[in-house]
Amino acid sequence: MVKERVLIGVSSFAEADERPLGRLRSAGLEVTPNPFGRRLTGPEVSELMAGDVVGLIAGLEPLDRGVLAGSRLRVISRVGVGLSNVDLDAARELGIDVRSTPDAPTSAVAELTLGAALALLRGLPAMDAAMHDGRWERHLGTQLGSKTVVIVGFGRVGRRVAELLAPFGARVLVADPNLDSSQTAGYPLLPLADALPQADLVTLHASGEDRLLDAGAFAAMKDGVFVLNAARGALIDEGALAAALDAGKVAGAWLDTFVEEPYSGPLRAYASVLLTPHAGSNTRECRARMEAEAVDNLLEALGKS
Repeated sequence: MVKERVLIGVSSFAEADERPLGRLRSAGLEVTPNPFGRRLTGPEVSELMAGDVVGLIAGLEPLDRGVLAGSRLRVISRVGVGLSNVDLDAARELGIDVRSTPDAPTSAVAELTLGAALALLRGLPAMDAAMHDGRWERHLGTQLGSKTVVIVGFGRVGRRVAELLAPFGARVLVADPNLDSSQTAGYPLLPLADALPQADLVTLHASGEDRLLDAGAFAAMKDGVFVLNAARGALIDEGALAAALDAGKVAGAWLDTFVEEPYSGPLRAYASVLLTPHAGSNTRECRARMEAEAVDNLLEALGKS
């Protein structure tokens, strides 16, 4: 009897904990790992899923209609939150169950956001670089407690960021068109256009791919604002951000997500921009939880839990 197969799209799957792989095999599934050690392309996914692959432990590989229609998939179980790489309409039409792990990354992403905010406000990257270069240069920073922070997108991560900001005494404003004021835990809810002029820091935690910060949005902000993005690369117009940095409108930025990954764009040239390689969920605790939940979701969908 031929075993049903599961393809592991995530290149780093089970690196920290092999138990999720063991659970798949104990359920009678044959496991095909990602053989390339990087994000799979569409043609690679199609080739690897040829035959009897019924489940995919997915990362951010492109899963469009063509890829899905040529498969025998019954379930896509995403390790992570976003599903913008999946043609959900096609999956629905083809009867493919699509699941994700939205709760697991919350604290990891929120903690990294807070760390990046503190690093930018105190000039840690610049001081660190100077010290490593043999120079004793103190940067006159500023404190988080005196700041107004606009959280754009008040879902799981946005809410957790607000909780972490509370002990610092920062003033928090929320911009999220999908909520009303009864859903923001007592924080003021404003349209984005009204919130941006008040912000000392803008931190993006919105879903979707719609552009939120363009040249007009940057022009509406205070001089010296800090911008953070742990959500989606497409939310920020990169050229407009560079222009705002050049003009001194934006004092510094942290980006963890990019339209093109790995990132090789012009923001690498800015010492005031802190760049991380989509590492928001990349903690041992978070990876273990996401992978365990992804396996739970896949086995449940296949009736093997």
